[in-house]
Amino acid sequence: MTQEYLLIGTRKGLITYKLSQGSKWKYHDTQFLGIPVTIATIDKNTGYWWALLDHGHWGCKVHRSKDGKNWEELEAPKYPEGEEIKDGVPASTKLLWAFSNGGQDRPGTVYVGTEPGGLFKSTDNGDNFELVKGLWDHPSRKEQWFGGGRDHPGIHSILVDPTNSDHVYIGISCAGVFETWDGGDSWHPMNKGLKADFLPDPDSEIGQDPHLVDWCKTNPKVMWQQNHCGIFRTIDGGQSWSDITEKDGIANFGFAVAAHETNPDVAWVVPGVSDVMRVAIDQSLCISRTDDGGKSWKHFRKGLPQATAFDITYRHALALTGETLVFGTTTGNLYLSENEGESWSTLSNNLPMVHSVEFCQVS
Repeated sequence: MTQEYLLIGTRKGLITYKLSQGSKWKYHDTQFLGIPVTIATIDKNTGYWWALLDHGHWGCKVHRSKDGKNWEELEAPKYPEGEEIKDGVPASTKLLWAFSNGGQDRPGTVYVGTEPGGLFKSTDNGDNFELVKGLWDHPSRKEQWFGGGRDHPGIHSILVDPTNSDHVYIGISCAGVFETWDGGDSWHPMNKGLKADFLPDPDSEIGQDPHLVDWCKTNPKVMWQQNHCGIFRTIDGGQSWSDITEKDGIANFGFAVAAHETNPDVAWVVPGVSDVMRVAIDQSLCISRTDDGGKSWKHFRKGLPQATAFDITYRHALALTGETLVFGTTTGNLYLSENEGESWSTLSNNLPMVHSVEFCQVS
Protein backbone atom coordinates (compact mmCIF):
# COMPACT_ATOMS: atom_id res chain seq x y z
CA MET A 1 0.00 0.00 0.00
CA THR A 2 1.41 3.39 -1.02
CA GLN A 3 1.49 6.08 1.65
CA GLU A 4 1.74 9.74 0.72
CA TYR A 5 3.58 12.26 2.86
CA LEU A 6 4.25 15.97 2.81
CA LEU A 7 7.65 16.76 4.31
CA ILE A 8 8.13 20.30 5.60
CA GLY A 9 11.60 21.48 6.58
CA THR A 10 11.34 24.39 9.01
CA ARG A 11 13.50 26.54 11.24
CA LYS A 12 12.39 24.41 14.22
CA GLY A 13 12.26 20.88 12.89
CA LEU A 14 10.89 18.47 10.29
CA ILE A 15 7.10 18.51 10.25
CA THR A 16 5.26 15.75 8.40
CA TYR A 17 1.72 15.66 7.07
CA LYS A 18 0.13 12.47 5.79
CA LEU A 19 -2.67 11.90 3.29
CA SER A 20 -5.50 10.21 5.18
CA GLN A 21 -8.02 7.74 3.80
CA GLY A 22 -10.48 10.58 3.40
CA SER A 23 -8.05 12.27 0.98
CA LYS A 24 -7.25 15.00 3.49
CA TRP A 25 -3.80 16.07 4.51
CA LYS A 26 -3.41 15.75 8.28
CA TYR A 27 -0.55 16.56 10.65
CA HIS A 28 1.46 13.38 11.28
CA ASP A 29 4.48 14.12 13.49
CA THR A 30 7.56 16.27 14.16
CA GLN A 31 11.20 15.22 14.13
CA PHE A 32 14.32 17.21 15.14
CA LEU A 33 12.24 19.60 17.23
CA GLY A 34 13.96 22.96 17.63
CA ILE A 35 16.64 22.30 14.98
CA PRO A 36 16.64 24.02 11.56
CA VAL A 37 15.95 21.56 8.72
CA THR A 38 16.97 22.99 5.36
CA ILE A 39 15.86 20.05 3.18
CA ALA A 40 13.89 16.87 3.83
CA THR A 41 12.93 14.23 1.29
CA ILE A 42 12.49 10.51 0.61
CA ASP A 43 14.80 8.87 -1.93
CA LYS A 44 12.59 7.50 -4.70
CA ASN A 45 15.05 4.70 -5.46
CA THR A 46 15.63 3.30 -1.97
CA GLY A 47 12.75 4.56 0.20
CA TYR A 48 15.16 6.11 2.69
CA TRP A 49 14.20 9.35 4.40
CA TRP A 50 16.75 12.17 4.45
CA ALA A 51 17.03 15.32 6.54
CA LEU A 52 19.71 17.97 6.09
CA LEU A 53 20.16 20.04 9.24
CA ASP A 54 21.79 23.34 10.09
CA HIS A 55 22.65 23.40 13.79
CA GLY A 56 24.25 26.82 13.62
CA HIS A 57 26.93 26.57 16.30
CA TRP A 58 27.28 22.79 15.81
CA GLY A 59 27.35 22.98 12.03
CA CYS A 60 25.68 20.96 9.28
CA LYS A 61 24.34 17.47 9.90
CA VAL A 62 22.98 14.68 7.68
CA HIS A 63 20.42 12.19 9.00
CA ARG A 64 19.01 9.10 7.29
CA SER A 65 16.07 6.89 8.24
CA LYS A 66 14.31 3.78 6.98
CA ASP A 67 10.93 4.78 8.41
CA GLY A 68 10.94 8.51 9.19
CA LYS A 69 11.04 7.86 12.93
CA ASN A 70 14.34 6.19 13.75
CA TRP A 71 17.22 8.29 12.44
CA GLU A 72 20.96 7.76 12.18
CA GLU A 73 23.45 10.58 11.84
CA LEU A 74 25.95 10.27 9.00
CA GLU A 75 29.17 12.15 8.49
CA ALA A 76 28.23 15.32 6.64
CA PRO A 77 29.95 16.22 3.36
CA LYS A 78 33.36 17.60 4.25
CA TYR A 79 35.78 19.54 2.11
CA PRO A 80 39.19 17.86 1.81
CA GLU A 81 42.06 19.53 3.59
CA GLY A 82 43.74 22.12 1.42
CA GLU A 83 40.68 23.06 -0.64
CA GLU A 84 40.05 26.80 -0.81
CA ILE A 85 37.04 29.00 -1.57
CA LYS A 86 39.38 31.74 -2.70
CA ASP A 87 43.14 31.85 -2.51
CA GLY A 88 44.00 31.82 1.17
CA VAL A 89 40.41 31.09 2.31
CA PRO A 90 40.00 27.46 3.44
CA ALA A 91 36.81 25.70 2.29
CA SER A 92 34.44 24.30 4.88
CA THR A 93 30.78 23.28 4.70
CA LYS A 94 28.58 26.24 5.60
CA LEU A 95 25.17 24.97 4.46
CA LEU A 96 23.62 21.82 2.98
CA TRP A 97 21.27 23.44 0.48
CA ALA A 98 20.12 20.81 -2.04
CA PHE A 99 19.56 17.05 -2.24
CA SER A 100 18.82 14.66 -5.09
CA ASN A 101 18.92 10.93 -5.57
CA GLY A 102 20.65 9.53 -8.64
CA GLY A 103 18.97 7.78 -11.54
CA GLN A 104 16.80 4.69 -11.15
CA ASP A 105 19.64 2.54 -12.43
CA ARG A 106 21.88 3.71 -9.56
CA PRO A 107 20.13 3.12 -6.25
CA GLY A 108 22.17 4.46 -3.37
CA THR A 109 23.61 7.33 -5.37
CA VAL A 110 22.77 10.71 -3.83
CA TYR A 111 23.94 14.27 -4.38
CA VAL A 112 24.18 17.15 -1.90
CA GLY A 113 24.70 20.77 -2.93
CA THR A 114 26.45 23.05 -0.47
CA GLU A 115 27.61 26.51 0.31
CA PRO A 116 30.42 27.39 -0.62
CA GLY A 117 29.57 25.96 -4.05
CA GLY A 118 30.72 22.36 -3.85
CA LEU A 119 28.70 19.39 -5.08
CA PHE A 120 29.12 16.14 -3.14
CA LYS A 121 28.24 12.66 -4.35
CA SER A 122 27.75 9.36 -2.55
CA THR A 123 27.41 5.98 -4.25
CA ASP A 124 26.86 4.03 -1.00
CA ASN A 125 23.66 5.64 0.27
CA GLY A 126 25.42 8.39 2.19
CA ASP A 127 27.95 6.32 4.09
CA ASN A 128 30.67 8.27 2.29
CA PHE A 129 30.57 11.54 0.35
CA GLU A 130 33.16 12.78 -2.12
CA LEU A 131 33.58 16.27 -3.50
CA VAL A 132 32.84 16.37 -7.24
CA LYS A 133 36.19 17.74 -8.29
CA GLY A 134 35.24 18.31 -11.92
CA LEU A 135 32.92 21.11 -10.80
CA TRP A 136 34.99 22.40 -7.88
CA ASP A 137 38.02 22.75 -10.13
CA HIS A 138 36.11 24.58 -12.87
CA PRO A 139 38.34 27.49 -13.97
CA SER A 140 35.57 30.04 -13.37
CA ARG A 141 34.88 29.16 -9.74
CA LYS A 142 37.43 31.06 -7.68
CA GLU A 143 37.23 34.35 -9.55
CA GLN A 144 33.69 34.50 -10.96
CA TRP A 145 31.41 32.70 -8.48
CA PHE A 146 30.10 34.68 -5.52
CA GLY A 147 27.41 34.68 -2.87
CA GLY A 148 23.89 35.91 -3.53
CA GLY A 149 22.41 36.87 -0.17
CA ARG A 150 24.90 34.59 1.55
CA ASP A 151 28.63 34.91 2.10
CA HIS A 152 29.61 32.37 -0.55
CA PRO A 153 28.12 30.75 -3.66
CA GLY A 154 25.69 27.89 -3.04
CA ILE A 155 24.23 25.00 -5.04
CA HIS A 156 20.44 24.97 -4.60
CA SER A 157 19.22 22.95 -7.61
CA ILE A 158 20.23 19.45 -8.73
CA LEU A 159 18.43 17.82 -11.68
CA VAL A 160 19.39 14.28 -12.70
CA ASP A 161 18.21 13.30 -16.19
CA PRO A 162 15.69 10.43 -15.86
CA THR A 163 16.94 8.98 -19.17
CA ASN A 164 20.68 9.31 -18.52
CA SER A 165 22.12 9.23 -15.01
CA ASP A 166 25.40 10.78 -16.16
CA HIS A 167 23.55 13.89 -17.36
CA VAL A 168 23.03 16.37 -14.52
CA TYR A 169 22.21 20.06 -14.23
CA ILE A 170 22.90 22.22 -11.20
CA GLY A 171 21.90 25.77 -10.28
CA ILE A 172 24.35 27.98 -8.41
CA SER A 173 23.70 31.31 -6.76
CA CYS A 174 25.66 33.16 -7.97
CA ALA A 175 27.28 31.49 -10.98
CA GLY A 176 24.42 30.13 -13.08
CA VAL A 177 23.33 26.80 -14.51
CA PHE A 178 26.00 24.19 -15.21
CA GLU A 179 25.66 20.86 -17.04
CA THR A 180 27.62 17.60 -17.11
CA TRP A 181 27.24 14.66 -19.51
CA ASP A 182 29.89 12.45 -17.93
CA GLY A 183 28.72 12.05 -14.35
CA GLY A 184 30.50 15.13 -13.07
CA ASP A 185 33.99 14.82 -14.55
CA SER A 186 33.49 17.93 -16.70
CA TRP A 187 31.00 20.81 -16.56
CA HIS A 188 30.02 23.70 -18.80
CA PRO A 189 27.83 26.76 -18.16
CA MET A 190 24.37 26.97 -19.74
CA ASN A 191 23.44 30.61 -19.28
CA LYS A 192 22.90 32.10 -22.73
CA GLY A 193 19.95 34.49 -22.68
CA LEU A 194 19.97 35.10 -18.93
CA LYS A 195 20.36 38.60 -17.53
CA ALA A 196 22.25 39.74 -14.45
CA ASP A 197 21.44 43.43 -14.01
CA PHE A 198 23.81 43.61 -11.04
CA LEU A 199 26.91 42.76 -13.12
CA PRO A 200 28.98 45.16 -15.25
CA ASP A 201 28.13 42.82 -18.15
CA PRO A 202 24.51 41.63 -17.67
CA ASP A 203 25.01 38.99 -20.38
CA SER A 204 28.05 37.44 -18.70
CA GLU A 205 28.26 33.68 -19.13
CA ILE A 206 29.26 33.30 -15.47
CA GLY A 207 27.76 35.10 -12.49
CA GLN A 208 24.06 34.67 -13.22
CA ASP A 209 21.74 34.20 -10.25
CA PRO A 210 19.10 31.50 -10.74
CA HIS A 211 17.06 31.29 -7.54
CA LEU A 212 15.74 27.82 -8.41
CA VAL A 213 15.72 25.61 -11.52
CA ASP A 214 13.01 23.05 -12.28
CA TRP A 215 11.97 21.03 -15.31
CA CYS A 216 9.08 19.16 -16.89
CA LYS A 217 9.76 15.58 -15.81
CA THR A 218 8.42 14.03 -19.04
CA ASN A 219 10.16 16.60 -21.23
CA PRO A 220 13.34 17.58 -19.37
CA LYS A 221 14.61 19.77 -22.18
CA VAL A 222 12.02 22.27 -20.99
CA MET A 223 13.37 23.96 -17.88
CA TRP A 224 12.26 26.97 -15.88
CA GLN A 225 14.09 29.20 -13.47
CA GLN A 226 12.92 31.83 -11.05
CA ASN A 227 15.83 34.20 -11.35
CA HIS A 228 16.96 37.22 -9.38
CA CYS A 229 16.25 39.29 -12.49
CA GLY A 230 12.98 37.70 -13.62
CA ILE A 231 11.62 34.39 -14.87
CA PHE A 232 13.31 32.41 -17.64
CA ARG A 233 12.52 29.28 -19.69
CA THR A 234 14.46 27.04 -22.05
CA ILE A 235 13.04 24.50 -24.51
CA ASP A 236 16.40 23.17 -25.70
CA GLY A 237 17.97 21.84 -22.52
CA GLY A 238 19.60 25.10 -21.51
CA GLN A 239 21.27 25.93 -24.83
CA SER A 240 19.36 29.21 -24.74
CA TRP A 241 17.01 30.87 -22.23
CA SER A 242 14.09 33.19 -22.93
CA ASP A 243 12.90 35.94 -20.59
CA ILE A 244 9.23 35.20 -19.80
CA THR A 245 8.84 37.77 -17.04
CA GLU A 246 5.39 39.35 -17.07
CA LYS A 247 5.78 42.77 -18.63
CA ASP A 248 4.37 45.43 -16.28
CA GLY A 249 2.97 42.64 -14.10
CA ILE A 250 3.71 40.90 -10.83
CA ALA A 251 5.16 37.62 -12.14
CA ASN A 252 8.73 38.84 -11.81
CA PHE A 253 10.85 38.63 -8.67
CA GLY A 254 10.62 35.59 -6.42
CA PHE A 255 12.46 32.47 -5.32
CA ALA A 256 10.38 29.35 -5.98
CA VAL A 257 9.23 27.83 -9.27
CA ALA A 258 7.36 24.58 -9.93
CA ALA A 259 7.12 23.02 -13.38
CA HIS A 260 4.16 20.88 -14.43
CA GLU A 261 5.15 17.21 -14.46
CA THR A 262 3.77 16.43 -17.94
CA ASN A 263 2.76 19.71 -19.63
CA PRO A 264 5.87 21.65 -20.71
CA ASP A 265 3.91 24.89 -21.09
CA VAL A 266 2.73 25.13 -17.46
CA ALA A 267 4.58 26.42 -14.40
CA TRP A 268 3.91 28.31 -11.16
CA VAL A 269 5.77 31.02 -9.24
CA VAL A 270 5.15 32.92 -5.99
CA PRO A 271 5.68 36.64 -6.68
CA GLY A 272 7.33 38.95 -4.19
CA VAL A 273 8.59 42.48 -3.99
CA SER A 274 12.16 42.90 -5.23
CA ASP A 275 15.30 41.86 -3.39
CA VAL A 276 15.33 45.12 -1.44
CA MET A 277 11.96 44.35 0.21
CA ARG A 278 11.22 40.62 0.36
CA VAL A 279 7.50 40.53 1.16
CA ALA A 280 4.29 39.78 -0.71
CA ILE A 281 3.38 42.39 -3.31
CA ASP A 282 0.95 44.99 -1.90
CA GLN A 283 0.78 42.74 1.20
CA SER A 284 -1.43 40.48 -0.91
CA LEU A 285 -0.45 36.83 -1.29
CA CYS A 286 -0.99 35.13 -4.65
CA ILE A 287 0.26 32.37 -6.93
CA SER A 288 0.96 33.01 -10.61
CA ARG A 289 0.61 30.36 -13.32
CA THR A 290 1.40 30.32 -17.00
CA ASP A 291 -0.38 27.89 -19.33
CA ASP A 292 1.36 28.93 -22.53
CA GLY A 293 5.07 28.76 -21.86
CA GLY A 294 5.29 32.21 -20.31
CA LYS A 295 3.47 34.23 -22.99
CA SER A 296 0.88 35.19 -20.37
CA TRP A 297 0.31 34.80 -16.63
CA LYS A 298 -2.74 34.26 -14.46
CA HIS A 299 -2.84 35.25 -10.79
CA PHE A 300 -4.81 33.34 -8.17
CA ARG A 301 -5.75 34.68 -4.73
CA LYS A 302 -8.83 32.76 -3.62
CA GLY A 303 -8.27 31.44 -0.09
CA LEU A 304 -5.03 33.39 0.41
CA PRO A 305 -4.68 36.39 2.77
CA GLN A 306 -5.08 39.80 1.20
CA ALA A 307 -4.02 43.25 2.44
CA THR A 308 -2.17 41.99 5.54
CA ALA A 309 0.30 39.41 4.15
CA PHE A 310 4.02 39.82 4.73
CA ASP A 311 4.94 36.34 3.46
CA ILE A 312 7.66 35.36 1.03
CA THR A 313 8.27 31.82 -0.18
CA TYR A 314 11.79 30.41 -0.23
CA ARG A 315 13.38 28.44 -3.06
CA HIS A 316 12.37 24.96 -1.97
CA ALA A 317 9.05 25.84 -0.34
CA LEU A 318 6.75 25.24 -3.34
CA ALA A 319 5.91 21.71 -4.47
CA LEU A 320 3.59 19.95 -6.91
CA THR A 321 2.11 16.50 -7.35
CA GLY A 322 -0.56 15.98 -9.99
CA GLU A 323 -3.04 18.87 -9.65
CA THR A 324 -2.07 19.47 -6.01
CA LEU A 325 0.27 22.26 -4.99
CA VAL A 326 1.55 23.31 -1.59
CA PHE A 327 3.67 26.22 -0.47
CA GLY A 328 5.04 27.42 2.84
CA THR A 329 6.17 30.87 3.86
CA THR A 330 8.66 32.74 6.00
CA THR A 331 5.89 33.58 8.45
CA GLY A 332 4.98 29.94 9.07
CA ASN A 333 1.90 29.64 6.88
CA LEU A 334 1.20 26.51 4.82
CA TYR A 335 -1.31 26.55 1.95
CA LEU A 336 -2.72 23.77 -0.24
CA SER A 337 -4.46 23.79 -3.62
CA GLU A 338 -6.08 20.79 -5.27
CA ASN A 339 -7.00 22.52 -8.53
CA GLU A 340 -3.65 23.63 -9.93
CA GLY A 341 -3.46 26.74 -7.81
CA GLU A 342 -6.80 28.33 -8.65
CA SER A 343 -8.05 28.22 -5.05
CA TRP A 344 -6.35 27.55 -1.73
CA SER A 345 -7.01 26.20 1.75
CA THR A 346 -4.91 26.66 4.87
CA LEU A 347 -3.10 23.68 6.36
CA SER A 348 -1.49 25.73 9.12
CA ASN A 349 -0.86 29.29 10.28
CA ASN A 350 1.36 28.25 13.17
CA LEU A 351 4.50 26.68 11.74
CA PRO A 352 8.05 27.95 12.13
CA MET A 353 9.63 29.63 9.11
CA VAL A 354 9.32 27.14 6.23
CA HIS A 355 12.52 26.25 4.36
CA SER A 356 11.27 23.43 2.14
CA VAL A 357 8.23 21.37 1.20
CA GLU A 358 8.09 18.13 -0.76
CA PHE A 359 5.49 15.52 -1.64
CA CYS A 360 6.81 11.97 -1.20
CA GLN A 361 5.46 8.46 -1.60
CA VAL A 362 6.44 5.29 0.25
CA SER A 363 5.30 1.83 -0.87
